[in-house]
Formats: sequence, C-alpha cells, structure tokens
Amino acid sequence: MSEPDQHAFDPDFLGVRAPLPTAPADAPLRELTYTHFTVLLDPRRRLAAATGVNVDGASLLDVGRGDDWHLDPRVGADEQAGPELYARNDLDRGHLVRRRDPVWGTPAVAGRANVDTFAYPNAAPQAAEFNQSKALWNGLEDYLLEHARVHRLRLTVLTGTVLDPDDPVYRGIGIPRLFWKVAAWADVPDDADPGTALRLATTAYVLDQTPQLDEIALRAATAQALAAGDAPPLGPFRTFQVPVRDVEELTRLDLGPLVAADRLAAVAAQDDAPAERSGWVPLASARDVRL
Repeated sequence: MSEPDQHAFDPDFLGVRAPLPTAPADAPLRELTYTHFTVLLDPRRRLAAATGVNVDGASLLDVGRGDDWHLDPRVGADEQAGPELYARNDLDRGHLVRRRDPVWGTPAVAGRANVDTFAYPNAAPQAAEFNQSKALWNGLEDYLLEHARVHRLRLTVLTGTVLDPDDPVYRGIGIPRLFWKVAAWADVPDDADPGTALRLATTAYVLDQTPQLDEIALRAATAQALAAGDAPPLGPFRTFQVPVRDVEELTRLDLGPLVAADRLAAVAAQDDAPAERSGWVPLASARDVRL
C-alpha cells in the first residue's frame, strides 16, 4: 500500500488559521511545496523570501541527517542559488526550514521530509562560524515547541530572509544580513472556562549577521572583500525577539493574523525596559524569550 501524499504547509494545522505570508504585487514569489513545508522563492534574488513549516511534536522521528543538497527541478537553475554560491568560501548553506522540523509522521513520510529540506531553495548563505547565538537561533523551535506542548503539541514556524536592495552581491547573489522567524501556536487563556475556543499566539525573532562596524568601515570592508573575490564580511550572530509587525515592515510581506496575535506586544505594553531598537529584546539564551 503506497503512502498518502502529504505535501505542503497547512495554514489550518493548529486548529486556528496561521497562513503563509503574501507578497506585494510588485514582488511575486514562486510557491514550492515540500513534505510538511512550503518555500516562497524570490526568483529575482534566487533565495527564499519566506518558508512555512508545520511541526507535530508528538510525531517527530529521528532520521539520519544525510547531506544531499540538490537543485529543485521545478524551477530553473538561474532562479535558485546553487552549489556555486557556497564553493571555496566560509559560507554555510543555512537551512531556513530547520532539518528536523518537518520530519514527522510515518517513517517513509519523515524520510521524504528530511530529503526535501536539502533542496537549495530552502538554503540561504549564513556565517559559517557556529557560536552561542547561532545555537540559540537554531534552538528556538525546541523552546517554543515545549511551550506549545502544554496544549496541542503543534507549532507553525515561518522563517525567511530580509532581501534588502542594498545587500552586497557576491557571485551574482545578494547576501542577506538579516533573517527572521515567526512562531505560531494555538493557545487558551490559563483562566479560561472549559470549551473556550483556541486563539492564535505568535512571537517573532530577527537574526542579524551584520558586522559591528560603522557604515563607512562596513562599506570599505565589503568592497575590499568583493574586489578580492571573497564573500562579504559577516558578523557574529545576534538574536532579538521583535514585534511581529516589525518583521512585516522589514520584509514587505503581509503576515495577516500573525501580527495581532503577537505575545511580545502584550508584554511590551507592561514593560518599558530599554532595548537596542524600539521594541527589540536582545536574547542571550532561550530563557530571555517573552511569551
């Protein structure tokens, strides 16, 4: 008996609607469906603007990693950043949909999801240096999934790049310096009556790999690297919890109901603690996340 076809991101996976972002009319994206996730590819930039994955914490399986990065045959090689971007340099092929997040269900389905995460449209260039901040970025889903476990054991995660027109171009690809993530889950108030309807809850995060240089020094360092054929300079990863609305403004993507469901907005209304940017909370560990 063959496996059922289990493809794509499901906006109703949580029991409350948490849809994929929508792009403005002047920046159309290609929608590529995979097992339990979807990639919204910007063919002009050859990178994903956004991804969405459904995570079922009760059904996650351990599957061997593999490392079979491959082009997606559904789009042209000139519309996706392939192996030539990452060859002979210190750039990482950073998973946007984290490898283990869609790896759930039957062994066959989980195995297919694992392979799917190694499609190049799901990769974006990141600093290769693994440090505490990068470990924090990669582990946010674990922390949030544990929080969601109290209710539905399910999590929806949107992740993407901030594709700025001023990103430095290396080997024909603009290298993004900001990445974003929005996590969504279904929740009920702690003091709710039995039978209370589920409500959507969200939190948002930004990863910044911009070197800590002033603007003039950064431009000079970037120009020097590109002139030498090297990747542009990238800095140590800094992770922030940010208002969901700020992600919408940075990316020009419409995040729909995710904005109004933002947990940080409710916390910020009661907390005037200073942050590096208005409403941005620097994270040193998962314990700093505000839910």
